[in-house]
Amino acid sequence: MSLVEYHLDGDAIGVLTLNRPVARNSLSLDMLEALQERLDRIAKDPAIRCIVVAAKGPVFCAGHDLKELTAHRGDSDAGRAFFTQTMDACGRVMRGIAELPQPVIAAVEGVATAAGAQLVASCDLVVAAASARFCTPGVDIGLFCTTPGVALARTMSRKHAMEMLLLGEMIPAAEAHRMGLVNRVVPPGEAFAAALGLARRIADRSAIALRMGKRGFHQHVPQGLADAYARAGQVMVENLLAEDAAEGIQAFLGKRPPTWRHR
Repeated sequence: MSLVEYHLDGDAIGVLTLNRPVARNSLSLDMLEALQERLDRIAKDPAIRCIVVAAKGPVFCAGHDLKELTAHRGDSDAGRAFFTQTMDACGRVMRGIAELPQPVIAAVEGVATAAGAQLVASCDLVVAAASARFCTPGVDIGLFCTTPGVALARTMSRKHAMEMLLLGEMIPAAEAHRMGLVNRVVPPGEAFAAALGLARRIADRSAIALRMGKRGFHQHVPQGLADAYARAGQVMVENLLAEDAAEGIQAFLGKRPPTWRHR
């Protein structure tokens, strides 16, 4: 059984599906490594222009596999090496999503908790069913969700991120939308279809513009205002020099649909 299933929708959209429903799609080390392997392959495929992340079963992702982590407390180092390996692997996956050339859309049905909420927050867009819920409950078990907080603080306001981290409360989809974690809320059972619809709209755009735009966005967001404008300006110049920008502008001025060459 593949822990992470992958298939193409058409020619340009990749669908990643977490496939460990019996374990609530918890992020074991094996699952993290499977995700990393697939992300590495997607990053090298210029034909893929957007990714949808979904999950099998009633839970989107329950975070780290606490049973697996606990099993290593009996190691000679009380689990330090395994804990470090797991957190490093998780960090690589989350960074990999942000650094992936293609936009990534999470389609969330059910619950996303702890590192599961981190996975959601790491995606570029999030479509959630109205019945979906989000939580970083580590504080309740003496394990503050520090690494999920990295993604949350880069997606939501700091106050909202800290509210989730300090209280560990379940946040309904509508509230997560208000707090900035979720882009769109749809009826239960429709998150994947809605996410796929967005992916198809995105995939119809110029691939080179999408890649430059996503990379530039993640580069300038953490910078100060002057550095951010300097970097964004460099990206705009680079984008203007691309064939698709010339074609898109000419098509706009000529009142015709553009023909993308994705370069």
